[in-house]
Amino acid sequence: MVDLARQDLARRLGLSPDQIVVESVEEREWPDTSLGCPEPGRLYAQVIVPGYRIVLRAQDRTFVYHTDRTSRVVLCQRP
Repeated sequence: MVDLARQDLARRLGLSPDQIVVESVEEREWPDTSLGCPEPGRLYAQVIVPGYRIVLRAQDRTFVYHTDRTSRVVLCQRP
């Protein structure tokens, strides 16, 4: 999941994934399918979703990703 988050951030910033530093990775259980980053106006299934909170650093900025354990990574704009 860390690799997917790094690839997503690299694509967004126009960088190589090697330029993205992993600051931390924590296991989490999200309270619903929004993975802790709900978008206004959307509805989410109220089920526990195991995943990770991944903190990345690039260009002197910190980026927080929330993930499930399979393939979904979300850049969470509110830390």
